[in-house]
Amino acid sequence: MNDKTKARALRMLDKRDYARQELINKLVEKGETEEDAAEVTDRFVSLGIINDERYSAILVRHYAAKGYGASRIKNELYRRGIDRDLWDAALEEMPEQEDTLDRFLQTKLKGSADEKAIKRATDALVRRGFSWEEIRSALMRYKSELDD
Repeated sequence: MNDKTKARALRMLDKRDYARQELINKLVEKGETEEDAAEVTDRFVSLGIINDERYSAILVRHYAAKGYGASRIKNELYRRGIDRDLWDAALEEMPEQEDTLDRFLQTKLKGSADEKAIKRATDALVRRGFSWEEIRSALMRYKSELDD
């Protein structure tokens, strides 16, 4: 095992967590060979320093707290190189998003039922990774509150 690669990986892990594949990619970007990067990373996985299952759960909680939906979170898990097998388990732990959607609509629409404003708000929610079904339900709740 290359000590220089190991030291670089430890410095990187000291700053934040990484998924296995993400760390390999970053080490290669920094100039390490792919073999050395994979060897060091696999050793860290065997020691429990890198745990993709734990990391995926952290990512799901983090991005859900930022107001992102399941689709956007899946894209982030993919981007970071986490196996799809771990996605479902991590997404099951995702908190309910109804309050997030309701607050977002109330903030963006401010009691308005203007069609252009609703279109802009729904487009923003789609970009944030929410499904049309979730958005439709939130809009129905929002409109029923306006009627009351």
